[in-house]
Amino acid sequence: MSNNKLHNPKAGDLLISEPFLQDENFVRSVVLLCEHNEEGSFGLIINKPSILKLGELVEVLDFLDKEVFVGGPVEQNTLHFIFTGESGLEGSISLGENIWWGGDYDSLVDNLKLGLIDQESVRFFLGYSGWGSKQLEDELADETWIICRDKLDEQTLNFTPEELWKNLLKNMGGEFKVIANYPLDPRLN
Repeated sequence: MSNNKLHNPKAGDLLISEPFLQDENFVRSVVLLCEHNEEGSFGLIINKPSILKLGELVEVLDFLDKEVFVGGPVEQNTLHFIFTGESGLEGSISLGENIWWGGDYDSLVDNLKLGLIDQESVRFFLGYSGWGSKQLEDELADETWIICRDKLDEQTLNFTPEELWKNLLKNMGGEFKVIANYPLDPRLN
C-alpha cells in the first residue's frame, strides 16, 4: 500500500483508518483533515456520532434536533463545526468545493435561526483529532492511515457513519476495495 505521493497530507483530505487499527478512538474512523503544517495536524472524525444532541450541549442551539459527533479524543469540551454551502462565514476555511470548516459562530447561529443555512448542511463535533509535528507523517509511513483525496463532498457526508468507512474504500477501488470487506475482528473471517 505504500505510495510516497500519498504521504503528503493536505487540508480537505480524508484519513481512513487501516482495518485493524486497535486504538479505540479511531477504529474504522474517517478523519477530515482540516489543517496540516510543520507544527502539526488538526482533524475531525466525521463518522463517530455521540449519544448527545446539540440542544443538550448548547442552549442557544436548542432549536436544532441534531446529533453531535465525536471529533476526536482531544479537548472534548470544545465544539467545532463544518458545513456545506456556496459561501463560508467570516473566518471559515475552505476544505474543498462548498465544504467549510469553522468561522464566526454567532453568524452561524443567526443564519441557522433565519433559515439562511440549512441545518442539515451543518455537522457539529465535540473535541478533535490532533497530531504533533511530523506525527501524522510517521503514522502514514506506518500505514496507520490511508489518504483519500478529492472525495469530500455533500454526498460523502450523507453516508451513514457505519457506511462511510467501507464505501470510501470501495470507491477507491483496487486493493482498497478488498480492505473494505475485512471483518472488524479478523478471527471471524
